[in-house]
Amino acid sequence: MRFLFLLFIIVPIVEITLLINVGQAIGAWNTVGLVLLSAFIGVNMLRYQGFSTLSRAQQRMNAGQIPGREMIEGIVLAVGGALLLTPGFVTDVIGFLCLIPFTRQRFADALMSRFTMVSMHQHGGQTFEGEAESVHRESPFQQSRHSVHPPKKDGDVIDGEYRRED
Repeated sequence: MRFLFLLFIIVPIVEITLLINVGQAIGAWNTVGLVLLSAFIGVNMLRYQGFSTLSRAQQRMNAGQIPGREMIEGIVLAVGGALLLTPGFVTDVIGFLCLIPFTRQRFADALMSRFTMVSMHQHGGQTFEGEAESVHRESPFQQSRHSVHPPKKDGDVIDGEYRRED
């Protein structure tokens, strides 16, 4: 939390200092134009990359797979878009790095490994895998019993009991 607080203090100070220095070097209106140009280019890149990521997510869902990577990339794209709309050059550089496919995938890999580590820590080192086809959902208002899928022969079987409390 302390790191985030320092980040919100340091980044604006660096951005203002950099904007003043660039403004003195090339002029105030040229600096404003450069900031607006980077925002315009960034929004167009965000639109193109967002549609591309959404298309890949739909393809994975149609194939019966969970689009986990695409969802993480969508978060990285959203952060990059927000950074590009924030006036400043440092945030623009980080925002463009979030939009470039190679670096966005690296950010997504880092986030996925972090989420995996947190998930493994919360579940006592166990990972849980499943297939999208085997998930049976019904309305919480229905009173019928769930159909039981036979366990797979490979892997561990976790046996348990449950009861519904209304």
